Amino acid sequence: MSTFAFMRQACSLLGRPPRPRMSSLYKAKSADTIGGQLTSRPRPTINNIFTRQQRTFSTLPSNLIFRQLFDHQSFTLTYLLGDKVTGEAILIDPVIELVNRDVNLMQDLGLKLVYAVNTHCHADHITGTGELKKRIPSCCSAISKASGAKADVYLQEGDRICFGEQFVEALSTPGHTSGCMTFVLKPGDRPIMAFTGDAVLIRGCGRTDFQEGNSSLLYDNVHGKIFTLPEDTSLYPAHDYTGQCITTVGEEKKFNPRLSQPKEKFLEIMKQLNLPYPKAIDKALPANMVCGIYETEQTR
Repeated sequence: MSTFAFMRQACSLLGRPPRPRMSSLYKAKSADTIGGQLTSRPRPTINNIFTRQQRTFSTLPSNLIFRQLFDHQSFTLTYLLGDKVTGEAILIDPVIELVNRDVNLMQDLGLKLVYAVNTHCHADHITGTGELKKRIPSCCSAISKASGAKADVYLQEGDRICFGEQFVEALSTPGHTSGCMTFVLKPGDRPIMAFTGDAVLIRGCGRTDFQEGNSSLLYDNVHGKIFTLPEDTSLYPAHDYTGQCITTVGEEKKFNPRLSQPKEKFLEIMKQLNLPYPKAIDKALPANMVCGIYETEQTR
């Protein structure tokens, strides 16, 4: 009698269900709900995981410094991109409470901040742009012209934010808000990384029920401008709430429970979200309309 058969017989005598085989246990745990339907995901292999990660990171230019930084309060992801040759750098979506962290990191890496950029006018945290400009007077703030927020540089579709020998290109991707932008790093004119703000989150997307949000516009811009990038393009969102840090165009086209749906289904999903009023919006939004740059009567 095999060990498993003996255990089954013993369990039946004790009135307990037999312990499932490891293969059955994995299959049960690997089932996941995608877009309201129960699907079973194939078990990944070490080779598949290694190959995917190797492909993601090996494509970075050798002269690029890249850091992904996290805020535990607002779940905001901030991105530092630097050029090793010139030492110039940009920050995407900085958070005011973590400016010290960002400045210290740039000092450690020997980088000079030239632009502090926001993907959109955030409602869940105050941007660190204003404080960064105080610390680094040569730094310029940048945001979409359509956002209506104040900045040194107003961005439109196709504009390039240069740092040293490198650049990110701005794509206008409104929908979450009227002024959302996605920034694409494309060395050799081939996209390899895109910073999507709240337009595309990992297995989600930004809400569209405030700040001139528009679900139809969001869907069209994501599918027309982000999902048309090469499928192995790495996507880096402005937030993550599930402990993940990176995805790809191909993954989101296949697994995003909202954005992988037909447009009519997507619009219905967004209409039925019924999300609570953002906790920080009354404080964050007015501050971010001036990109975190506070002016008083004494300083004018």
